[in-house]
Amino acid sequence: MNLGLTRSGYRGATIEDAGAHNTRMVLRAIRAQGTLTKAELARQTGLAHPTVTNITRRLMERGLLRTAGMQRGGRGQPATRLVINAEGAHAVGLNVDRDHITMVLADFAGTVKARLDSEVAFALPEQVRSFYRRNLDKLLAMAGVEAEAITGIGLALPDGLGVVDLPGRPGDYAQWSATNLEALFAEPLGKPIFIENDAAAAAIGEMQFGRGQREQSFFYVLISYGLGGGLVVGGHYDRGADGRSGEIGFMPVLGEGGAPVPLQSLVSIAGLNRRLAQAGRPPFAQGEASGADAALQRVLDDWIEECARALVQPLVAVNLLINPGVVLVGGRLPMPLLERLTQRTNLLLRSGGREAPAIAPVMAAALAEDASAVGAALLSFDDLALAD
Repeated sequence: MNLGLTRSGYRGATIEDAGAHNTRMVLRAIRAQGTLTKAELARQTGLAHPTVTNITRRLMERGLLRTAGMQRGGRGQPATRLVINAEGAHAVGLNVDRDHITMVLADFAGTVKARLDSEVAFALPEQVRSFYRRNLDKLLAMAGVEAEAITGIGLALPDGLGVVDLPGRPGDYAQWSATNLEALFAEPLGKPIFIENDAAAAAIGEMQFGRGQREQSFFYVLISYGLGGGLVVGGHYDRGADGRSGEIGFMPVLGEGGAPVPLQSLVSIAGLNRRLAQAGRPPFAQGEASGADAALQRVLDDWIEECARALVQPLVAVNLLINPGVVLVGGRLPMPLLERLTQRTNLLLRSGGREAPAIAPVMAAALAEDASAVGAALLSFDDLALAD
């Protein structure tokens, strides 16, 4: 729901804005609690009982909610308990970045029923199209879902994918800027295509399916080949005036030698690869960190320390300007590595942010590695739930 000033003047919330926001709140509450009655939904969301009744009736008619027995023991008639109908909708979510392609098939409860990925450096549009078409039937078979049951396809990728200059970018990678993304995935399913920034998709996915379910306001940090961020305020994703809120990766910090560098040159897979190359090691590979030898472990330790120190002042600024309830960190790192990074960052924030009125805890996101792909799938669900 977009309230207040826009770039052209004042704008109030329309009936459609309010209705969409209320529907999202109802779904989020049920996902967080597992099962709720309409009376409980009204209390938890602050919505009027008739509003809750209208929303839940519409969602049940679309097969997105179902009943799960009666709540007895109170006064009057037993209340019907409502739950998410996981089989009510399925969607394909894709996350394309400079070092990988990930494709998931998720149900309406956010459960990933099948997942495929490819570690490929700077895949071009035709390579991504080929991966999608070559593996779609396999993904459907793995999930046990018919193609007709897919409601849509969500795509999450970084803004400026073809133009932001990160290490290793080939010259022909700029063709992403001229690519018709809808056409890239139009066949063979012929389903609606939804496109989102990868950090925004991750934050939206975490809001609906992860730790963000219980936080009305949080800042999401996405560590991928670059570094992105997403802002959720009052249970609503806030895009900013130009749709570029949360771009923490471009914040200047001091690099080696004291020269200012973008934060994402340090806190990113690209930054980790730079340290690995300096140590004569190959680029980062998923799963490698869990079985790291002593030499690799030293590289990871040094990188975590560098990242945690670099994050302190940007996160102090986030806390001062936004006052989030929590900072969630996800992305392409194994959970043990992500937890080490958040623990060290928390420790350094206690001293670096001691003058701040409030400092939110930094935690590993629940969805972590697949957050962008799952969030992309959610885009299709959102459209289905909010359709007139």
